[in-house]
Amino acid sequence: MSLSRKRIILTFFFLFTGTMISFAHALDYDFSNMSRTEIGLAYLLLGFEHIIPKGTDHILFVLCIYLLSPKLSTVIWQATAFTIAHSITLGLVLYGVITPPADIIEPVIALSIVLVALENMFATKLHPWRVFIIFIFGLVHGMGFASVLIGLGLPKQEFLTALLTFNLGVEFGQMTVILLAFLVFGKWFANQPWYRQRIVIPLSAIIAFIAIYWTVERVADTLGWL
Repeated sequence: MSLSRKRIILTFFFLFTGTMISFAHALDYDFSNMSRTEIGLAYLLLGFEHIIPKGTDHILFVLCIYLLSPKLSTVIWQATAFTIAHSITLGLVLYGVITPPADIIEPVIALSIVLVALENMFATKLHPWRVFIIFIFGLVHGMGFASVLIGLGLPKQEFLTALLTFNLGVEFGQMTVILLAFLVFGKWFANQPWYRQRIVIPLSAIIAFIAIYWTVERVADTLGWL
């Protein structure tokens, strides 16, 4: 990749994320007086904001997906499975088909990060069942996304528009995390013989430690210990 192309990608990345975050923080709208396009843009930005900068747990999960095997094909398969899964449960919760308790979902989300991070540390290659595991955890993360949307509220007149664009915003956020991981270390170090020892294992260990803390904290909060 030429230097000019790298500069174009970096410029686009920072302009895109900066614009999305600045708009997302400015959201304070009366949806009853907004057009379909305005509602769609508002929820697109809310979805992005839920990943960057507010979704630290989801960011770490996506990083775990990327770390073990940063080849584009394997990352796409895992990210696609995660996307399909969280889209399913996001829709099911918002349409009232299922009503998962948030006090259980949040600790499970944290635990899912622990498990994927530990797999990164002990697995020497990407196993076929990894996509299935990511899909299952994606179902859980989708319930977490739904709880955020329920808290925000959805305009009755444009329920489907808000649902779809929020989900699309989440995807933009996830793809931004993957792109950033690629630009920071994947592009330069993924093919190095020491990539696993110096990048995958240390970063996964840090992520696992953070997620274990979250798991304990969220369980304690659920049990009323905090």
